[in-house]
Amino acid sequence: MFLPALAWLAGFDWRYAAAAVAAAALAVVVPIVVLFVRDHPSDAGVRAYGADEDYLRPPVAGNPFRSAIEIFVAASRSRTLWLLVGSFFICGLTTNGLIQTHLIPAAHDHGITQVTAAGLLALIGLFDIVGSTASGWLTDRYDPRWLLFWYYGLRGLSLLALPVLFTTAEPTLVLFAVFYGLDWVATVPPTIALTASTFGAATSGVLFAWIFGAHQLGAAVAAQGAGTIRTLAGDYDWAFYGAGVMAIVAAVMAIAISRARSDLAVPAAP
Repeated sequence: MFLPALAWLAGFDWRYAAAAVAAAALAVVVPIVVLFVRDHPSDAGVRAYGADEDYLRPPVAGNPFRSAIEIFVAASRSRTLWLLVGSFFICGLTTNGLIQTHLIPAAHDHGITQVTAAGLLALIGLFDIVGSTASGWLTDRYDPRWLLFWYYGLRGLSLLALPVLFTTAEPTLVLFAVFYGLDWVATVPPTIALTASTFGAATSGVLFAWIFGAHQLGAAVAAQGAGTIRTLAGDYDWAFYGAGVMAIVAAVMAIAISRARSDLAVPAAP
């Protein structure tokens, strides 16, 4: 919803776009959080989804930062954790870091206006809703490892094709945006499911936070790396090729993940 309008505002001054985002957050997001969002189902007078009637809110005790580190250290002896961390690092590299940051300037390099390019990114966001919801449904029914294999593998192939797509008619870029949107957050449900099935529900939230931290590190690497490649080479082609190869590597990593439950003595989260 916002991207084409923000791109239009940025055409006057980037500060207008930044101010519009801040105003929207203050006017819409903050009131919704204050009025409606709660920390736990019991705060809203309902039982946690799937819980027994006698389910109580877990007590919060101890230092949460120390607990998070202890849980990660205990789980770090598992090969599965590092495969999840590595694949999600590549996920962040190929989404937030590369496409979200550099799709608009890459399109602009090929004569596409920034508002039109923002529309492509908006289309990715729209189909992301469909793809992530469908992925949750599929994760309940199929092996999450194979889902990740196809998600990462097809993402890699689409990135390898993107430099060629930029030289063709715009409808092909629309198809790319639709496909990439369907694949964007589709990796999250299988990754969470594998984390929970391997390490247990009590620690999966903390461990997924660490895994998601790797996602953000990957995004940072791609944001800087693709920009450096553009500066040195004059275009983004090798950034897209490299990210495509890494996505295929992530597909292989996903298949290497074991479905066996970890027998590590992972401490429960407070």
